Amino acid sequence: MTTAHNTTSPQYPFTAVVGMDDLRLALLLNAVSPAVGGVLVRGEKGTAKSTAVRALSALMPAVDVVGGCRFACAPTAPDPGCPDGPHGTGPVEHRPTRMVELPVGASEDRLVGALDIERALSEGVKAFEPGLLADAHRGILYVDEVNLLHDHLVDLLLDAAAMGASYVEREGVSVRHAARFLLVGTMNPEEGELRPQLLDRFGLTVEVAASREPDQRVEVVRRRLAYDADPAGFAARWAGDEDELRGRIAEARELLPRVTLGDRALRQIAATCAAFEVDGMRADIVMARTATALAAWAGRTDVAEEDVRQAALLALPHRRRRNPFDAPGLDEDKLDETLEEFRGTDEDPAPDTDGDDDPDPDGPDGGGPGGGDGPEGGHPPQEGGPEEAPLPPETGLPHQQDGEASPTPQAPEQPEPEPRPQGGAAGEKPAVGATEPFRTRRLDVPGLGEGADGRRSRARTAHGRTTGARRPRGALGKLHLAATVQAAAPHQKARGRRGTGLVVRRDDLREAVREGREGNLVLFVVDASGSMAARKRMSAVKGAVLSLLLDAYQRRDKIGMITFRGSDAELALPPTSSVEAGAARLAQLPTGGRTPLSEGLLKAHEVLRIERMRDPSRRALLVVVTDGRATGAPGAGRAAGGPLARASRAARLLAVDGTAAVVVDCEAGPVRLGLAGELARDLQGTAITLDELRADSVSALVRTVQGTRTTHGNRKAA
Repeated sequence: MTTAHNTTSPQYPFTAVVGMDDLRLALLLNAVSPAVGGVLVRGEKGTAKSTAVRALSALMPAVDVVGGCRFACAPTAPDPGCPDGPHGTGPVEHRPTRMVELPVGASEDRLVGALDIERALSEGVKAFEPGLLADAHRGILYVDEVNLLHDHLVDLLLDAAAMGASYVEREGVSVRHAARFLLVGTMNPEEGELRPQLLDRFGLTVEVAASREPDQRVEVVRRRLAYDADPAGFAARWAGDEDELRGRIAEARELLPRVTLGDRALRQIAATCAAFEVDGMRADIVMARTATALAAWAGRTDVAEEDVRQAALLALPHRRRRNPFDAPGLDEDKLDETLEEFRGTDEDPAPDTDGDDDPDPDGPDGGGPGGGDGPEGGHPPQEGGPEEAPLPPETGLPHQQDGEASPTPQAPEQPEPEPRPQGGAAGEKPAVGATEPFRTRRLDVPGLGEGADGRRSRARTAHGRTTGARRPRGALGKLHLAATVQAAAPHQKARGRRGTGLVVRRDDLREAVREGREGNLVLFVVDASGSMAARKRMSAVKGAVLSLLLDAYQRRDKIGMITFRGSDAELALPPTSSVEAGAARLAQLPTGGRTPLSEGLLKAHEVLRIERMRDPSRRALLVVVTDGRATGAPGAGRAAGGPLARASRAARLLAVDGTAAVVVDCEAGPVRLGLAGELARDLQGTAITLDELRADSVSALVRTVQGTRTTHGNRKAA
């Protein structure tokens, strides 16, 4: 088989990547069987995620395309609906497999393509400029930091990956073209997560982390320095290993249609997906295709139990039901128990006697490409490490083992056991657990913003309901047809219009102004002092903050956390999109000591000032969780220089900046001072109690009903 790859600018060789066994295996399985559905790579920065993905393109077989077709149609089976078609007999172009990168800041038009609006209106022709989805057809589409893409772009991207086609709809003009590609995304979980329904569209997922072995780290640095000093020479030294691996991929592709998937493997796949409570049937299908690809990669024509186990470790971690704060990965003991329970099905002399529980081995989902019925047996060959051999190890590389050993916080919905007292700083009490999270009321930032797309506050966004029209600012966005016609109509006589056509010029174009919702920066200021440290009360406070964190995750907000206790305030969590980090800091939050409320508010003022400089369009919502007390005797009141006076001045400083604020009043007991309410007035914000924070609380329902009655009464009076 003739192959071609890009040698003008040598990529770092795939076989020279040190370690990263799971990542390399997942990429190679997709190279063998693109029907697996792509890979999502999760890991910290600097772990060779992008290097490995870019190196894969050099291993992919070359493709034949119709000469001159912008949509890479195959000469033997061109797309009948290709915008450049119909294709007859013509020249054939033999070219390397493309790898197209989607930048984080790409627009919708850049992704799916754009129509020439001026020609469409003035000439009535469909002038379509293909986007990145067309460029990636029959190749690799790589999305670095996929979790930072706007939701509507991710929706378009993954819909095209699922349907194998891209659709562009603009003002009554429709264009459709094929878009089948290998989707690979990388992300740093600390910068935020993808929605579960989007995670499910990726076939496999792997967790990567930098090696803690000094020898392996030394080898990484040695190879990287050698490549940077002489890229061509370094690539030449690994050319033989690259050719060998490229040939093995080709052999596995040829073997794939002959691989069979027996009843036992199918039962194990179905039982595993059921045991881990994954939604839908996509997980079963992906596991079947992955197990089949694993068998082909190992040079076998039957699927073994080891293939099913490895397929589960790659295909299920991102599909199992879990809360946003739960650690990724699978319970491998549970996985092994499930596989063992369904191990002997193929040995049953009369498999049909089990009744309707037997799946149809000849069904369309029975193993993806080349799936079928057949015996089990055989084990994948074991290979050496990355230094000795260029090929990644086969199976038996459960990356979750390392991930589960990491100090990831326990699922927050389970109350933590109260820890025994331990030694610590004076006045510091051990951390307490949180009550179960609950559904909170939506807290919005008033006014109309223009920040990043989200689900909290009203904003001008690229998607939403149309509220008006304006002249384009730069490239034309969504055309407002009625406003464009109104702008062009008065000038038709001067432009010498002929017939019934409408002469439209660039100055007449108007784009739609849309209103949707944006994600905000939610900055929590949490009182961890002795006045809040009663164990039952602090447990309720942590449960409330945890609930607000969950709400922030669902509404695509950035979050930050400031805690104050003793004599100072601390930025416990710099503003980030990782809610897992917030939950981890909250679980470790110590309590006790005095109550420096003013220091907490001043720290919030400084953090928000810096964030406004970094991202002026993202608006902030300050959530202060406190009982309102400040260091010193409450009787000091508003005396000059007293703790309450300093807190009041700090609150008014935030109010002057226009910061939207909510005070969650945690005061309890028969005697209440109402200090949290006074703090809310100084902040020009809203004060709510812990009970009122619940979306389904009785007090919130009563207040809503009373407000409705008052409004109706005022209307009647008017």
